[in-house]
Amino acid sequence: MTDARLRHGRSSLAVSFFVQGVTFALLVTRIPALQDQYGISDGLLPVFLAAVPILAGVGSVVTEKVVVRVRPRAVLRWAQPVVMLALLCAGAGNALWEAALALGVFGLSVGALDASMNMMGVSLQRAYGRSIMLGFHAAYSLGGIAGASMAWAGAHWDLSLLASYLPAVVVLLPVALIGSRWYAEGAEPDSEAGGAQGKGAASVSFKLLMPLCLVMSFAYIGDSTVSNWSAKYLQDVLGSSEQLSTVPYNVYMVTTLLGRAVGDLGVRRFGAVAVVRFGSVLAAAGFAVVAVAGGAWIGMLGFTMLGLGLCVIVPQTFAAAGRMFPGASDTAIARLNVFNYVGFLVGSPLVGALGDAWSYRGAMLVPMVLVLATLVYAKSFGTESARYGGGHERPRTVDVG
Repeated sequence: MTDARLRHGRSSLAVSFFVQGVTFALLVTRIPALQDQYGISDGLLPVFLAAVPILAGVGSVVTEKVVVRVRPRAVLRWAQPVVMLALLCAGAGNALWEAALALGVFGLSVGALDASMNMMGVSLQRAYGRSIMLGFHAAYSLGGIAGASMAWAGAHWDLSLLASYLPAVVVLLPVALIGSRWYAEGAEPDSEAGGAQGKGAASVSFKLLMPLCLVMSFAYIGDSTVSNWSAKYLQDVLGSSEQLSTVPYNVYMVTTLLGRAVGDLGVRRFGAVAVVRFGSVLAAAGFAVVAVAGGAWIGMLGFTMLGLGLCVIVPQTFAAAGRMFPGASDTAIARLNVFNYVGFLVGSPLVGALGDAWSYRGAMLVPMVLVLATLVYAKSFGTESARYGGGHERPRTVDVG
């Protein structure tokens, strides 16, 4: 594979991460509008919201089987358009069954998309011989900020969901399709070449993968806590205004982008283990600051620390799975990706239940402890070689960690 092809593949995959960030943000930030458009009751809404990550987990498992026969780039090439068209359909309908069908297709295809994108990212990182995974996830964060901004504009101007979604789909769908022409993957280890992922699947030890699965869940419990509860916490617990309560999530997204933009440099310099440990401690400290904050501005400081800390964990967890199982990385990543949705499903209800039964300040200590538990599993992120040579990059050849 030529260096030019690697560069083009890296750029096109970054575009896909960006597009997915936009698409997902447009869905989750307009949940109240979806509820109103379809007349979904408060009692039924959690069922719809839970169905999406559950079906995404199914999509990730199916992708594990599909990539035995076709490469992840083929899965991503069709999954991304399906996700975007499902979003458009969710904004265009008015019957409850239409919402169920659109969100069901969205969930299944987004699981395939997330799994295949990260499979390709790990493959390209292996070929580059240096850390680049955080850069892909930075593109996702940038897309999330752009999508949330579009959603804010749609809500501000009282646009219908279809009017809000259509411009993004019309612009980004052709971009994604054109960009898919340059998808590329790194050269595979011998045990994985020639469709040997079927054999490789048997070599993925769930016992070895479990620490990374737990870390993935812990990280997404922390992330869903911020996305679902930061506004309510600032307003109801810290006494902020309604307008100010919208700021923490935006700050969290921006700091996530900044942390991921520079995170690869940290991995190259200090190694993946050190970066994950630092991120875990910083995120736990952020939860502690939020829990004891005496006012809104101190609370926002805590959410800022959270963004900078949590942002490095998920990309490095995928990268660690690729290093741990170099001959079956696609299988490992598909299985690991399921725990993304486990954390998303558990996080918000857990904090809500603890907040109602105990206190929201106390509830913030639970994700703090879970994120801090990542330190116990930090060695699973690799040895010193995970920094890919420290200040000196390896040649751009196949790298198995």
